[in-house]
Amino acid sequence: MTGVAEIAASKPPGPRVRSRRLGATQRREQLVATAQRLFAERGYRATTMEDIANAAGVTKPLLYQHFTSKRALYLELVHQVSGELLDTLRTAHKRARGPREKVENGFGAYFELIVTHENAFRLLFGRHAPDDPELFVAVRQVETAVLDMVEASMPTELAPDHRRLLAYAIIGMAEGGTRFWVERTRRDGVAGLADNPSDEEESVPSPDDVHLMSKRIS
Repeated sequence: MTGVAEIAASKPPGPRVRSRRLGATQRREQLVATAQRLFAERGYRATTMEDIANAAGVTKPLLYQHFTSKRALYLELVHQVSGELLDTLRTAHKRARGPREKVENGFGAYFELIVTHENAFRLLFGRHAPDDPELFVAVRQVETAVLDMVEASMPTELAPDHRRLLAYAIIGMAEGGTRFWVERTRRDGVAGLADNPSDEEESVPSPDDVHLMSKRIS
């Protein structure tokens, strides 16, 4: 009679999730990075916790040890990305010697951050925004914080409504221009790189290109 162990050994192995052994902090960082990429590519609704676990090479129970829900994971990503964006803009403003230079530096810092962190932009301003009210409010709070910062850089002699209007206009230009660049790069860049892999580095603007673009816009 065939033994149980022999029967088990004769069965084809099922799918198994293999994962490198990481410390808790490293594992959490890996899960956050994986989730950011998937949310940016697929949107919030189309991405499941199982998708994230599989892409990260871990089990769903391990993922839930770090994040109690998909909403909690997305909120942490929003706070992380928005914190980096606001810190970048604050640093750019501190280097400026006047209102105009604050706008120029802010544009340059914003574009450079998006060029190097495209998934972060898609997470906050992508077309697949979450329809969850709590998540929608979290993203709008980021936009309001950026708006307040830009408004504070406007000349103080302007009327408050005029300062707010200019801040909205500047943010609209920055977001619209970046959205166009991101979508065009994804649409055209992939096809172009398939034919000319050597063009990959040229498809990403250099810091000097970003700075020149910001000066022209402002």
